Amino acid sequence: MKGLKALKYSVGFILPILTWISFNSHGWVTFFPFVYIFMMIPLSELLISADRSNFDKGEEATQLDNVLYDILIYMMVPIQLFTLLYFLFSMHEVGLTLVDKAGRTLSMGLCCGIIGINVGHELGHRKKSWERSLAKINLMTSLNMHFMHEHNLHHHKMVSTPEDPATAKFGEPLYFFWFRSITGVYAMAWKLESQRLKRKGIPFWSLKNQMITDHLIQIGLIVAIGYFFGISMVGYFLLAALVGHLLLETVNYIEHYGLMRNKKGDRYERVMPHHSWNSDHMVGRLHLFELSRHSDHHFIASRKYQILRHMEKSPQMPTGYPGMMILSTVPPLWFAVMNPRVKKVKETILQTS
Repeated sequence: MKGLKALKYSVGFILPILTWISFNSHGWVTFFPFVYIFMMIPLSELLISADRSNFDKGEEATQLDNVLYDILIYMMVPIQLFTLLYFLFSMHEVGLTLVDKAGRTLSMGLCCGIIGINVGHELGHRKKSWERSLAKINLMTSLNMHFMHEHNLHHHKMVSTPEDPATAKFGEPLYFFWFRSITGVYAMAWKLESQRLKRKGIPFWSLKNQMITDHLIQIGLIVAIGYFFGISMVGYFLLAALVGHLLLETVNYIEHYGLMRNKKGDRYERVMPHHSWNSDHMVGRLHLFELSRHSDHHFIASRKYQILRHMEKSPQMPTGYPGMMILSTVPPLWFAVMNPRVKKVKETILQTS
């Protein structure tokens, strides 16, 4: 029975199922996936206490040996591809209203962000090349394959510093951050790949340039959608991909808001648990494959999702990721809730240093 603990993460299948229902529905019912993620889950997390328990060392080893955790995360890749294909077919239904199209596109966008990018993030940190290839496939569905270049090589190294475009500054509104992070991460991905090619003596204009090949794959996907489903469907797909990308950037915003590492000489201090906001609220944790236990992820990036830990020195969010994401869209409320917490974190660090 212990091996079945992994099945709790099967709640991650609820979103694609609701999305498929959206693709078969009309009117405001098509928005139900959004209602579920950003209304029902936040409400449940206000009622259910956070779970700060961790596995002990022996249990960690057992969970790592349980292949069911890997199977669940692998299954999300074909599910995401099927969902995208289903979306493209569903939008050809005769008689769809603007509300129908908006609801279905928004639902696809949620899958692009939560299944496509979030699962891509988990697989992108794996050691096996074929797992990282699965990550690229999922990231392709939101036209965000460059994420892996910047995230693994730069964000994890420079997180919580002014040099990381994906770290939100104290007092920075979400909407300013969106622009700065999207453009900064994209430019950094090109820069990192150019540096890699230069070190290896490989010409920039080469199919060994991963940024070029990633863009060719994504352009190929767009052309295929236009050819088989029509130009209008390219527009709907681009909107869904944009929603997925904005979900990623909103998560980036809440994960490190206002938390900065000290610089000692020419080097920043090591990334510590207090440089990431953490959430132990179980419902969001299960749907996001433990993404919200973010402090441990940055402390040891190679840890698989099932053994990520609550860390006592990590600053805690007042609720789970979905609720905090909604809060971040209203900057005055976000600042009122989070700015005092940022100041408290800084005071605690000064007292213990």
